[in-house]
Amino acid sequence: MSKYYAEPFKIKMVEPIKILTKEERIKKIKEANYNVFYLNSDDVYIDLLTDSGTGAMSDSQWAGVMRGDESYSGSRSYKHLIENAKDIFGYEFIQPVHQGRAAEKVVMPIFLKEGKVAIANMHFDTTRAHVELSGARAIDCVIPEALDTTEFHPFKGNMDNKRLVELIEQYGPENVGLIIITVTNNSAGGQPVSMENIRETSQIAKKYNIPVCIDAARYAENSYFIKMREKGYEDKSIKEIAREMFSYADLFTMSAKKDAIVNMGGLVGVKNDEEIYEQVKARTISYEGFISYGGMSGRDIEALAIGLEEGIDIDYLRYRIGQMEYMAERLDEAGIAYQYPVGGHAVFIDAKKLLPHIPYYEFPAQALAVEMYIEAGIRCCDIGSFMMGNDPDTNEQIESEFEFTRLAIPRRVYTKSHLDVVVDALIAINERKESIRGYRITWEPPVLRHFTAKLEPIK
Repeated sequence: MSKYYAEPFKIKMVEPIKILTKEERIKKIKEANYNVFYLNSDDVYIDLLTDSGTGAMSDSQWAGVMRGDESYSGSRSYKHLIENAKDIFGYEFIQPVHQGRAAEKVVMPIFLKEGKVAIANMHFDTTRAHVELSGARAIDCVIPEALDTTEFHPFKGNMDNKRLVELIEQYGPENVGLIIITVTNNSAGGQPVSMENIRETSQIAKKYNIPVCIDAARYAENSYFIKMREKGYEDKSIKEIAREMFSYADLFTMSAKKDAIVNMGGLVGVKNDEEIYEQVKARTISYEGFISYGGMSGRDIEALAIGLEEGIDIDYLRYRIGQMEYMAERLDEAGIAYQYPVGGHAVFIDAKKLLPHIPYYEFPAQALAVEMYIEAGIRCCDIGSFMMGNDPDTNEQIESEFEFTRLAIPRRVYTKSHLDVVVDALIAINERKESIRGYRITWEPPVLRHFTAKLEPIK
């Protein structure tokens, strides 16, 4: 068993949590229509639904909340954020928005419309939705090695650049509105993207005159993996690695609720294209508010400015990734398959291997998420066919490349003991897996269905 990296902080405040009885949990998940998003947080013991906005802020961030400047225009908190963001990302133009999907809503229609496509190593759910809402189509182009969850590859999040060229030629460069590099690659299992791969993708994009956008939600974790796994970066700081990574793109969208360790916030970055930035500003004013607050309070902006710095601390990142590595080693001992090697923000259980008797159209990853709640009050979520939804052209169920049940670990929230409870629950489920059934959808919305769809078990 590898060493568990001790928390590089001490606990100053606690929030009580409780666990319901198994009978109560069975009742609650049924009342929630077997969709974990409908569960009340008070009925959840360990909440691994997402790492987005669920982290614990530091004493410095909470002090920043009190110092936040709530001026409508030109606040000092806005200035602090812009200075820190420019220092880390190296971009001339930074625009705050209230979260990542707001950044996507602002950016995607600038580059995409009906008849266009966006090509990504993999689109996450909100990115795919905003590509499709703009009228375009989202195409995933991850390397084949990512599809084998048992095979080791240090950078399973990489773009398949050979196929990227083929796709550009197939659709025509004029019809590829955007190339998106998601770091880390969430839908592939929180897997990192190498600097070499990012550089090569950028060179291809420049050849065909296609803009490159980085989905930067977990850029610090990606930078850490580059430092640990890619030759030539061992002695570079996280900030130096991030600077180089973003130099290969033209713009970025960011949910700051992940690597900046805040409860609310997002960013759009534009490297140096003032014309694009003017469009970003205009759309921000329409949808988010004036450019110097972008849908956020001054206290949120101040906490974000501080969190950007804390999120690139090497001791924090070593502990952060170490939590995933600890869980992964326990899963190895139990023979439970996951996306290997473990990613940055979550452990992605391979529900297709754990529940091989449940076909993709009965949602094995969702079935496992329901069982995790019933077994131990743990809330996690499907990253599989249930999340993928229906084909926008044929309305038929899409079969996902993966059937993952994601255990997303909030930052600076849970201890080693909590992680042991999670793994023990998986071991118990594995022992009774043959009895677990799939699910059918009884109601669903047209877009992003996994948030609000209703299900029932198949009898």
